Amino acid sequence: MAQIRAGTSGRLTVGTIMGAVPCVLAPIANEMHAKHPDLAIEIVEDTSANMLVMLDDGRVDLVIGRASVSDQPSKYHYQPLTDEPMSVVVGHDHPQMNARKVSLADLAALRWVTYPTYMSMSALLQRELDLAGLTMPANPISTASSLVTVTLLQQSTELVSILPASVARLFETHGMLRIPTVPMKSKSQTYASSRARAGRCRRLCASSCRCCATAAVRTEHAHVTHAVQRVATTKKRGNGSSTVPSGSSA
Repeated sequence: MAQIRAGTSGRLTVGTIMGAVPCVLAPIANEMHAKHPDLAIEIVEDTSANMLVMLDDGRVDLVIGRASVSDQPSKYHYQPLTDEPMSVVVGHDHPQMNARKVSLADLAALRWVTYPTYMSMSALLQRELDLAGLTMPANPISTASSLVTVTLLQQSTELVSILPASVARLFETHGMLRIPTVPMKSKSQTYASSRARAGRCRRLCASSCRCCATAAVRTEHAHVTHAVQRVATTKKRGNGSSTVPSGSSA
């Protein structure tokens, strides 16, 4: 705390959706921490809607998610990054992997791991099944946890689910899941980096953030890095930190 008050270090809290972790959040957090070892970084994974509330309350400094779920998306500096395609996933030894191509109809009779209705993956699965003329699985296992999903799929050859493609590839690379070739018809959702337009962060940036004058970034990695560096620089020059309160749950 003494270092934070002295402006020699700081704490950065970044909220992220699951699909942005492997390819966007993780490499940037590693890069920032290596370049700024005096900066503590906290990462909160949650839904976009929940994290935008935390951003409004000052409990996170930056959100990598979808500001479009907000009733007032214009409140945020919103920099589109990339789409979040979904993949159907099964356990590594699932018998359906013997087929070259699988349809949702082929999987409809299996047991499913689905997601709570407040998560975007639930709505996407519903759209995919509607387009295929199918109904949502009856009596599924429902969870908001990707770890629970992966563990369940690993332990049963009768289960199937969906995950963000980047997350699915990560677990497939490590031999934990497999991704059957199932065409997905729904349009992928775009996620972005979002910062508050007004309030504490903006007031500090207006007077002290040199990142504001840098040239426009051109890739998704650079977009997020610029946003994180801007907030991090502000916090290191300020006199406090904005984090999830001690004892609260992410």
